[in-house]
Amino acid sequence: MYETILVDVADDVATITLNRPDRLNAWTGQMHHELDAAISACNEDPAVGAMVVTGAGRGFCAGADIRDNFKNRLEGEERQTSSNWIELVRSSKPMIAAVNGPAVGVGVTMMLPMDVIIASKQAKFGLAFVKMGVTPELASSHFLVQRVGFGRASEMCLTGRLYDGAEAFSLGLADRLAEHDDLIAEAQALAREMAANPSPHLRWVKELLTKNGSETDIAAVQRREGEVLAKAFASAEHAEAVDAFLNKRAPVFKRTAD
Repeated sequence: MYETILVDVADDVATITLNRPDRLNAWTGQMHHELDAAISACNEDPAVGAMVVTGAGRGFCAGADIRDNFKNRLEGEERQTSSNWIELVRSSKPMIAAVNGPAVGVGVTMMLPMDVIIASKQAKFGLAFVKMGVTPELASSHFLVQRVGFGRASEMCLTGRLYDGAEAFSLGLADRLAEHDDLIAEAQALAREMAANPSPHLRWVKELLTKNGSETDIAAVQRREGEVLAKAFASAEHAEAVDAFLNKRAPVFKRTAD
């Protein structure tokens, strides 16, 4: 079905693997469209509660494939697709990046809006746009500052240097650091933990974090929270959770296509 990615669904989790290992999974327009299609399909599949994104072979994603993709980037393809990617990731079921090796340029920016980034100790991260005579994209000038702060984001983007997994974790770029051989298992375990919660509510929480994370109007923050909380209180999932609590049993949430 796909030529540049692999999708495996098991135990409530879809593992999406960038699959161009001979090119360190370099990003192409085709890969972008296949990822878009796969994530959208997972969002509609009741068997999927959360997603893990990783890379085949020794790399996560070595950035845009200059050989195949540079002309499209110069012509503005990224400007046309960037807002769609951010909207897709932030409106999706939980998404975890499991960074198994080098991630450079778009290999980093594509994961910044995901919910959790787990780095292998063999991972490397580079925002090397300036070295190629271009500038950050995919809203990374927003999400990178949110993740690591203004000074660290400035250092990363203005030097274009590589950071290993431990450095990325210490700087806050990665949320967890894993032994390389444990990376996928740890990411899938965290994804299953998220997937056990009611799917609509997971996406409502993501919506609140997206809209309120850098909001300075506290009244607007509370208004959004109140609107979503009203939906949550009226939901069948909330009723099930309360009944389970009162009867000292585990809740059973029915997952439906969203």
